Amino acid sequence: MNNLNANYERILEVLREISKEQLLTYQRRQPKLSDLELISLSLTAEFMGIDSENDLFRKLPKAILEKIERSVYNRRRRKLATNLNSIRLTLASYFNEFEDYFVVDSMPLKVCKLSRSSRSKICK
Repeated sequence: MNNLNANYERILEVLREISKEQLLTYQRRQPKLSDLELISLSLTAEFMGIDSENDLFRKLPKAILEKIERSVYNRRRRKLATNLNSIRLTLASYFNEFEDYFVVDSMPLKVCKLSRSSRSKICK
C-alpha cells in the first residue's frame, strides 16, 4: 500500500480499537485533528519511511492538511510522545502474542580499528 491516505485510514482503524479517543488531559480548544488521528499520521509517516516533515506535509491529502498545520503538528506530537510509545508497546504485544521465535535484523558496527581492538573496553 503506497497510498498515504489508505495507510493512514488503516492505522487509524486499528488505533481506535486499542486506545481511548482523548489522550491529552487538557486542551483549551477542541482540535480539528484528534490525538489518535495525529498519532496515526505520525505512525503512517514512520511506516512509509517519510523522514522529512517537509516531505510529509507535501504528500498529505487535502482533507488532512486542512485539519492541522505544521507547527501545531510538531508541538502536539512532542506532547503525545509518551502515549505514542505506550501505543507502540500495545501494538507490539498484539502482534507478538502468538510468536515463539523472533528475528533481529542488525548491521555490524565497527567500534574501533582492529589494531586497537585488544585494548578496547567498549564491547568486551
